Amino acid sequence: MTARAFLVRGLLAGLIAGFAAFLVSHQVGEPHVERAIALEEAASTEAHAATPDHSHAEEEEGTVVTRANQRTWGLLTATLSVGVALGGLVGLVAASVLGRIGRLGPGQSTALVAVVGFVAVGLVPFLKYPATPPAVGNPDTIGNRTTEYFVFLLVSVAAAALAVALGSRLARRYGGYVAVLAGVAAYLVVVTVVGLLMPTVNEVGDFPADTLWYFRRASLFTLATLWAVIGIVLTGLVGRLFHTEEAALRRRELAATL
Repeated sequence: MTARAFLVRGLLAGLIAGFAAFLVSHQVGEPHVERAIALEEAASTEAHAATPDHSHAEEEEGTVVTRANQRTWGLLTATLSVGVALGGLVGLVAASVLGRIGRLGPGQSTALVAVVGFVAVGLVPFLKYPATPPAVGNPDTIGNRTTEYFVFLLVSVAAAALAVALGSRLARRYGGYVAVLAGVAAYLVVVTVVGLLMPTVNEVGDFPADTLWYFRRASLFTLATLWAVIGIVLTGLVGRLFHTEEAALRRRELAATL
């Protein structure tokens, strides 16, 4: 089982996951995006009405992408691109940890990589810095908010890697139960302390709480779908590859004894 085999299967899993994420995002998330855009446009109209001398020259500059393209082909392109890239990355990580996590087989270790990846890359950073729809947030602080998100993302990934390494080492001496508890506890301590120390973003203003909640819930559903499909498909493909190669090895060994 080569890294190339994991990569190819990861890319395929990511492609399927990207399409699944598009369906979820289009059906569940886009209605709330439309609502947020409508609120943003209403606020902009009110601001323009309050300043009659406002010039529309700036608004007419640049290339305009219609919402119809944004929520269809644009969204599909984005989810497929992210899915393929993420699937390939998960495949390479699964290949690198093969045989290094206790007695887990290829399929089991691949599933573990997907679960840890979702928690460390997707869920925990989202809980600290959740997605925000249009009309939410100060444009002047977007650089700082992006930096803070990626810093916390790196901390979460590093903490997860250290937790897995700690659990793998403890498993040899104290067994799997203690190893899992120790690894999870170590990860939670690190991300909790760092999360409390890092700045909190609160730029919601008077944006409707229900619209914000539904948008963030839809974003989390899309994220979970992406990771779940990658994990399920890649685990199945890797497990099938392992059994195929194992069967071929047994046939060769049997043939050598004849």
